[in-house]
Amino acid sequence: MSARYTHARAILGPEMSERLPETKVLLVGAGGIGCELLKNLVLAGFGQITLLDLDTIDLSNLNRQFLFRKKDVKKSKAMTAAQTAGPFNPNVHLHPIHGNIKDPQFDMEWFRGFDIVLNALDNLDARRHVNKMCMATQVPLVESGTAGYLGQVQPLLKDRTECFDCISKPTPKTFPVCTIRSTPSQPIHCIVWAKSYLLGQLFGEDEDAGGELDEAEKQGENAQEIATLRKEAQAFKAVRSALRSKDKSSNAAKMAFEKVFNSDIRNLLSMSDMWRSRAPPVPLDFDAVKKGTFVLRGISATGPATNGSAKGNSNGHAATNGQSGASGSGLKDQRALSLQENLALFVSSTERLAARLRAGEETILFDKDDDDTLDFVTAAANLRSAAYGIAGKSRWEIKEMAGNIIPAIATTNAIVAGLIVLQAMHLLKKSYNTLRNIHLQFKPTMPLSAVMISPPNMSCGICRNTYTSVQCDPTRVTLGEVVKGILDGSEREVSVYEAQRVLSDPDWDDNNERTLESLSVTRGKFLTIVDEEGEVATVEVGICSLPANHSGGPLILPSPLPDPPRKVKVTVPPPSTPPKKRAAPDDEEVTELEPAMKRLKTNGTAEPNLYTPSKKRRLEDDGLVLLEAPNEKVEDDDIIEVD
Repeated sequence: MSARYTHARAILGPEMSERLPETKVLLVGAGGIGCELLKNLVLAGFGQITLLDLDTIDLSNLNRQFLFRKKDVKKSKAMTAAQTAGPFNPNVHLHPIHGNIKDPQFDMEWFRGFDIVLNALDNLDARRHVNKMCMATQVPLVESGTAGYLGQVQPLLKDRTECFDCISKPTPKTFPVCTIRSTPSQPIHCIVWAKSYLLGQLFGEDEDAGGELDEAEKQGENAQEIATLRKEAQAFKAVRSALRSKDKSSNAAKMAFEKVFNSDIRNLLSMSDMWRSRAPPVPLDFDAVKKGTFVLRGISATGPATNGSAKGNSNGHAATNGQSGASGSGLKDQRALSLQENLALFVSSTERLAARLRAGEETILFDKDDDDTLDFVTAAANLRSAAYGIAGKSRWEIKEMAGNIIPAIATTNAIVAGLIVLQAMHLLKKSYNTLRNIHLQFKPTMPLSAVMISPPNMSCGICRNTYTSVQCDPTRVTLGEVVKGILDGSEREVSVYEAQRVLSDPDWDDNNERTLESLSVTRGKFLTIVDEEGEVATVEVGICSLPANHSGGPLILPSPLPDPPRKVKVTVPPPSTPPKKRAAPDDEEVTELEPAMKRLKTNGTAEPNLYTPSKKRRLEDDGLVLLEAPNEKVEDDDIIEVD
């Protein structure tokens, strides 16, 4: 063995060292953690590494993702990382893929080709997908994440540890359309409006945002507001035309400003009911703000941007752009901008973006590393905040909020990457008793916390399911053929789903004769077979392609067929401490009474009613008819009387 691996051999032992060159690793993510982790894997001697990432390199990545250089900006992260890390160890075979882990070709058969999967993702949806694929294929997974000085490493293995979805995760924050478009009350509302709505309306593809408004209408949001918003969206067409016009005298930036910060606000003010319980916005005057004569809530346009309400700070002064000091202090991106400065930035960024459209760029999307779009969102968000009496933000703060930036520190990434490799070694050696959930904490006395792994959550809808896969031609195989084959003649009543779609149930089998392709059930997707009685575990069937050069039928069923276990009902244990009761009285104080007979309800008749309406209804659903009295006669010939 090469001297390169002497130290690794001494630490890992001869057996593990011999296995590493043949170990097949899937590393998902080539960002902050991924770069550090790839370096560790290559130097440790893992011989077969597949690196997958969808992203490209941004300028802001270079401070911590050390495998990239400035010349690599806009290139594929996976490809560039592999090219840079490859020379660290010529004996390692790197296979970079620039793609999305959720693409259909990365199905169960593809995942089964790896010995271990290492996650270095910053995307909740992708993490859940990888977790499900590893649970389905029983491939060990090491999950990880960092946020500033905090970090976590979690080894996951089906039936031995909890999975990523055993504990519910907070869902990303969303806001109602009418809040964003009509009644913002927080800085984030104005930032989302500038980034996701205004930028797209002026420089993107969507001219009327009809789909978003249709969905808001279905959700029951204010119909009058939505009608007004539809008119506003239509009025953007003239502004869009001016931005794309070669005629520079059109003054498109001023048109956009007056449309958004004056006309639209006046339209909203006409709906008086909307402002009965909230402070109304103030329309902005372009020329007055530009000249410095516009006064907003007692503050001059040239003074520190109040962008705040009359509430202001505790000292009675209006809040400034996220800061309490004067606008001139601090770094350029971190200082507060006055209303006049925000207007100048709005005009400047709008003209720059318009020039890009005239030069042939079809659509412009927000990118936190694109100065033009960041300047536009900063200015537009702060102008809107000013109109609505909301505290504004600095360019730095808006970049962080609009770009969904999670603070990242290179040292934290390096520590977490090392811990991932250690937990991966335990999984590969099957030393399950040594597995730990590791937490990197902001505590000088205990920076690392190792916690015993938790068992699976018995009610988890991911790792408690039974997984299998079929190889088939979706253009020729029907839904009924797959379900019948998996059930293997079982008479159980089942419902079949794909994601959130119901494909069939015991009372509706119209789709059973349709091909999988016609139902959009293709490679990489799952059919979920749910037992109607809830007595047997759910079966998830992964759809995979037929083997190359296959000459048989269009469907290959798994062997053996899945045998889902019976569900174990989880009983809630009684409380450990008995309820507080009064002390029992002495025997002398007790007077024995005869138990009173429970009084039966008579409904005003002599005969008691022995059945509640709900019980009567349930029995009738089962085909039984209750008689009110023993001598009541049943005239229907189709009814059989029973005692």
